[in-house]
Amino acid sequence: MNNELLEKVMTRDGCNIHYWVSDNGKNPWLIFLHGAGADHKMFNEQLPIVDKEFNLLLWDARGHGLSRPMSDKFSIKLLMEDLIEIMNKEGIEKATFVGQSMGGNTAQEMAFYHPHKVEKLVLIDCTCNTMKLTGLERFYLNLTPFIIRMYPWSFLISASVKASALKPHVQDYLKKVFNQIGKKDFIKVFLATAACLHYEEGYKINKPILLVYGEHDQTGNIKKIASSWASSELDCRLVEIPNASHCANQDNPLQFNAVFREFLNAQ
Repeated sequence: MNNELLEKVMTRDGCNIHYWVSDNGKNPWLIFLHGAGADHKMFNEQLPIVDKEFNLLLWDARGHGLSRPMSDKFSIKLLMEDLIEIMNKEGIEKATFVGQSMGGNTAQEMAFYHPHKVEKLVLIDCTCNTMKLTGLERFYLNLTPFIIRMYPWSFLISASVKASALKPHVQDYLKKVFNQIGKKDFIKVFLATAACLHYEEGYKINKPILLVYGEHDQTGNIKKIASSWASSELDCRLVEIPNASHCANQDNPLQFNAVFREFLNAQ
């Protein structure tokens, strides 16, 4: 990092939300949004390639990392509102949003409800918020809450870690952060992320999008719908990251960073 990140705290709706910002004057903003159960450190490998040319904002979303306890409420809409308040505090009018999984869902909601705040989107291993689910997909989505509540916490962590990453050091990181959040809040976050899906016939994000997924990501319908989602958008580049799973930016940072940097530099 050429520019140190300054840690700040914003208290909102019963949660002390920790976030980090850099100060690069009038440079454009990148806002990094981590996935469910993770924290801002999941983007450590990306920061050195962007910290000279961009202002950076990262956070531990409510209920995650240092932003605990989450309070009684949690939803993707609430995360979006938390983020808007932080942006207002920091004087950020518009940004490129980089979101992994839940973070990508949050970024999509920002583009849907507040498109004037979005320059570009980088969506990593996330599903489309506004696509129509098949009957089978809806069935499994409705069934999942009952299944995950039945699993012992240790098994749920182990299964989630193996489904999310290939590299041992990434799995170790995920195991640590998942343990910190605890089963009750982990399930609450999972259910809230699933609940943010809303079918919008004919809707297009209408922003430049980099849509990436890991070659071995088997989470939900992410890999299955990626091609049709990308082709439905006006300006979307789709990239499969080899030797990577659900945390593609961590499993294969070299490959991800190359396409990430190329996308940011494109006019």
